[in-house]
Amino acid sequence: MYRPPEMQVRFPRDDAGLRMMQLPDLRINYTPIDPDFLDRPVISVCIETRQNDDELPMHVHKKGQLVVASRGSVMCRAPDGLWIVPPQGAVWIPGGVQHSNCVSSFGKIYCVFIDPRAMKLPSGCCTFTISPLVRELIDRLASFPPLYPVGGPTSRLAQVLLDELVQMDSEQMYLPISRDIRLQQLAAALLRDPGDRSTLDEWAERYAMSERTLARLIQKQTGLTFGRWRQRLHILVALQRLSAGISVQTVSQDLGYETPSAFITMFKKALGKSPRRYLADRKISGISRTN
Repeated sequence: MYRPPEMQVRFPRDDAGLRMMQLPDLRINYTPIDPDFLDRPVISVCIETRQNDDELPMHVHKKGQLVVASRGSVMCRAPDGLWIVPPQGAVWIPGGVQHSNCVSSFGKIYCVFIDPRAMKLPSGCCTFTISPLVRELIDRLASFPPLYPVGGPTSRLAQVLLDELVQMDSEQMYLPISRDIRLQQLAAALLRDPGDRSTLDEWAERYAMSERTLARLIQKQTGLTFGRWRQRLHILVALQRLSAGISVQTVSQDLGYETPSAFITMFKKALGKSPRRYLADRKISGISRTN
């Protein structure tokens, strides 16, 4: 069996603040590879996690990375925010961006590494809606060695995948976070306990700040009010858990809502649809892209 070389993790010099941000129990442990070592325009790698593994530290490589969840949930961490792989979707991380991918226990994901010279994709992190065809192409490409023959059938398969990827529609489903350690700590606390309903004043007191100072910090760094920012976090956590098959009732309780109807009302105001309709439409949208 082909064994690619282990990745030489390159840590950015300004990663101290991000290292201090403690994420919830989403971890990953595998033998990573260095995609920059593999001279192919696109490669696909399937990764399956075990229970209670370690997260791969923040790192960076030249090639861009598309993260697709097949089983379980995935959270991608970057300097400007947290990105949760959406249902029927993927997260794009451009080359040169420091990041870390955290996968739930017993999860299965695909990492597609793309040479920036092979195609033009967004210069910033974003989410994509992908079709079942793209999923199948990614899965099929992952079954071949990363150093597949140039000009052969696998190479043609990779080109078809690139042709399909360039047609994907991008989205901005993420939680904006700055390098300010206080905001990172606040986000980490809410991710550990998204049902925490502490007021802005109570949060400010924990960080030895006035309510007005914390409000201004959040607005300046994220472009959102505290209420909108926490709501965005709730939406992302909800999508993560609902796509994993957890019921609306359980999710609403986990997020601190008194009733499922209150949670559904918030979800509809934010995304224009009920949770069930939103997930169903995304599935239909993904299927329609193959027709």
